[in-house]
Amino acid sequence: MEKIISYPVSVVYYLCFGLCLVIFHPIQWICLNIFGYQAHKKSVDYLNFCLIKCINLLGTWFQFRNINKIPKGVPVIFVSNHQSMYDIIGMIWYLRRFHAKFVSKKELGSGIPSVSYNLRHGGSVLIDRKDPKQAIPTIKGLSEYIEKHKRSAVIFPEGTRSKDGTPKEFAQSGLKILCKYAPSAYVVPITINNSWKMVKFGAFPMGLGNRLEFIIHEPIAVAAFPFEELIQKTEKAVVNAIKNQ
Repeated sequence: MEKIISYPVSVVYYLCFGLCLVIFHPIQWICLNIFGYQAHKKSVDYLNFCLIKCINLLGTWFQFRNINKIPKGVPVIFVSNHQSMYDIIGMIWYLRRFHAKFVSKKELGSGIPSVSYNLRHGGSVLIDRKDPKQAIPTIKGLSEYIEKHKRSAVIFPEGTRSKDGTPKEFAQSGLKILCKYAPSAYVVPITINNSWKMVKFGAFPMGLGNRLEFIIHEPIAVAAFPFEELIQKTEKAVVNAIKNQ
């Protein structure tokens, strides 16, 4: 029954979602090229606010827990499981005060109105997952950026999205580079639940009536632990709070 009801609702949703992307693409360009970084960031923030309102049409809402635990005035490395593209929309809006920049696959850097433009010009980095050597200096540059400007990076160490919520083993290389070149940073583990249910039928129709839960765990100072212990603590915090149903 949910799938049948979702067909007409999904059509309305995609029309609104696509319209937001098209409208905000030139807005981003104007903000960045005429008014600079801060104006561009605001345009991206409000793009994602509008996208969240589109998602609300599906009877779906976002919940961020423990957001007050995130340290302020220091570099932050958000480490999370990854279930769908809707993870990113929620993070951009709800973590906007931390200027979150993403480690993304290079395929997202072209062809998507608003999204690709922001990834190329907003401070995030694009990596070729088939070329690990290329990724090293790219992620190093991001870590130096957050260290200098006291901003944040978001990395999904699973490497790809989980289609049913079951976590994949964390890869260490990207997070290790971020920690090495942002030594004053804090790692903040985040567990995402139910995002995969948005696309449980595929790209169309959409899943309806979900609560996307983001659980923010205790921050861990990069300088406080050897990297092996730090990633174990981080992965344990993320995985132990994942709900598969």
